Amino acid sequence: MAHSDIVTIQQLQQGPLEEGGWLANKRVFIRVDFNVPLDKKTRAITDDSRIRAALPTIRFAVEAGAKVILASHLGRPKGRDEKLSLEPVGARLAELTGWEVHLPEDCIGDAPKKVIHDLRVASAGQRGGPQLCLLENLRFHEGEEKNDETFARALAELCDVYVDDAFGAMHRAHASVDALPRLVKDRGMGMLVAAELRALARLVESPERPYVAVLGGAKVSDKIDVIEALLARCSAICIGGAMANTFLAALGRNLQRSLVESDKLALARSLLSKADSAGVKIHLPVDVVVGAGVDATEGQVVPVDALPAGTMALDIGPKTVAAYLDALGTARTVFWNGPMGLFESAPFAAGTFELARAMSKVDGFTVIGGGDSAAAVNQAGEEIAAGFDHISTGGGASLEFIEGKRMPGIEALRSGARP
Repeated sequence: MAHSDIVTIQQLQQGPLEEGGWLANKRVFIRVDFNVPLDKKTRAITDDSRIRAALPTIRFAVEAGAKVILASHLGRPKGRDEKLSLEPVGARLAELTGWEVHLPEDCIGDAPKKVIHDLRVASAGQRGGPQLCLLENLRFHEGEEKNDETFARALAELCDVYVDDAFGAMHRAHASVDALPRLVKDRGMGMLVAAELRALARLVESPERPYVAVLGGAKVSDKIDVIEALLARCSAICIGGAMANTFLAALGRNLQRSLVESDKLALARSLLSKADSAGVKIHLPVDVVVGAGVDATEGQVVPVDALPAGTMALDIGPKTVAAYLDALGTARTVFWNGPMGLFESAPFAAGTFELARAMSKVDGFTVIGGGDSAAAVNQAGEEIAAGFDHISTGGGASLEFIEGKRMPGIEALRSGARP
């Protein structure tokens, strides 16, 4: 699954004849992932990590003298929805960079063309710093999610060079990810995507053993393919979160009011059987922290075969944490995707945070597969997050990569690789 045939933004800067400064004055379209969480009342950005992750590529293009055009989706609007405008993102980007960020009223048409034409680029002796163009939410147009070529051609009119730095969207066959790059001769990947592919490839191609995966989240059905893919590579898999409930129920445990996928019990038993045949140890909770519901303000530790009537399992218990820490103790490779419980609520956060702390200290290669896991480790603390070798920006994308599925964004860039 090598990706050395995909051009990087650094190689684009060298140009066809390897002459320095090739990107200067070029209109460089960078597909970023600015799908950041917003406060529902104030529309303030509650986590700007995806914006920060894109800054190295943006700065590289700006310092190369390019006219930089940034494009992203935000949320799932049905047509134009001002509550999902990228205006707050533009304001935060300006704060982080110190550069002017212009947000035209639309992502295609005359408005962005005018802004892009007038953009100030970085150059010596120039008054005023460089300017960026941030296009309005791509999903305001239905052609984005439909991978519509007409919409893609309208975007292509804005640029000379295409760079994909939105790993979290590369598994989507959307216009700005798939159709657009195929229309632009000079295309490549940004620094974030390159780092993602390098890190995740190590998990697929040459993981050092023992290789331990830690999987959580809500549903077994969301992780079927990744579990089967990991069975061919892992030494052990530690399962937590609500998805563990389904495995426990499949083994005859009474989970009371806990979330259980009743229609997936046979599947859970099948996965346990496959793991046994493959010689992969599946670790399941032996105790859990229960509460009366997701709004509970306190929890109670109980064995998995003794949940009190009317309660829900909302975190793994201390004995389970100890067992999982033991499994992680000798690991040389660790992949984590999915929290161990309702980590957003203090009474049910200990399992997730204690495992995060332990994984960050593993003397091996450690990767977080994005999504809620990334949010959890960031909430656990900067020192813990800093202990991981790689924190992916794309939950669904990282899982599909590990599953070995075709990713449209990668294929589109590969088809555009220059000799």
